[in-house]
Amino acid sequence: MAKVAVLNMQGQQVEELELSDAIFGAPVNEHLLHRAVVTQLANKRQGTQSALTRGEVRGGGAKPWRQKGTGRARHGSIRSPQWAGGGVVFAPKPRDYTKKMNKKERRIALKSALTAKVADAKFVVVDELKFDEIKTKNMINVLNNLKIKKALIVIDKNDANVELSTRNIQGVKMALTNTINVYDILKYETCIVTKDAVAMIEEVYA
Repeated sequence: MAKVAVLNMQGQQVEELELSDAIFGAPVNEHLLHRAVVTQLANKRQGTQSALTRGEVRGGGAKPWRQKGTGRARHGSIRSPQWAGGGVVFAPKPRDYTKKMNKKERRIALKSALTAKVADAKFVVVDELKFDEIKTKNMINVLNNLKIKKALIVIDKNDANVELSTRNIQGVKMALTNTINVYDILKYETCIVTKDAVAMIEEVYA
């Protein structure tokens, strides 16, 4: 089992924690990591983009000039694509970009992402994250103590003080154990996870 140091909010080690090999020591499947990220980004797309083809643009019923004798190129409509204000060639239309991924594949991808963070020493465990008030400076002080600038912070349950103290810090995002995903884990350089959140991850994804 991999062991990581458990730090307090002052950045001091208070104990050592053994991580489950089933989740934090799993084989890293790069193919499924890639599929998970592509699937998540594709499913975020609205698919509402739309442009007009030459058949949908208003006007252009009459031939702009006669076929021969003018010295200019022949044209049949001022709404053909090469004209300003004309239609778009192969115009994009509303469509569904949704991709699907099996539940087992998603689980393997998540384990791979967590394992990669542990292997790169970018998985930081803290004993707790608790603030008496909503204050961005409190979270900034914790990040400074941990010597971390950009991170995904994972906690086990909703805490308004922690969430609102984190919201305005650029490059930092807070998530619950049941909302973590492969894209966010890979996007943020470091994962800061509370000890209780680690236990919940091991319980849910075992």
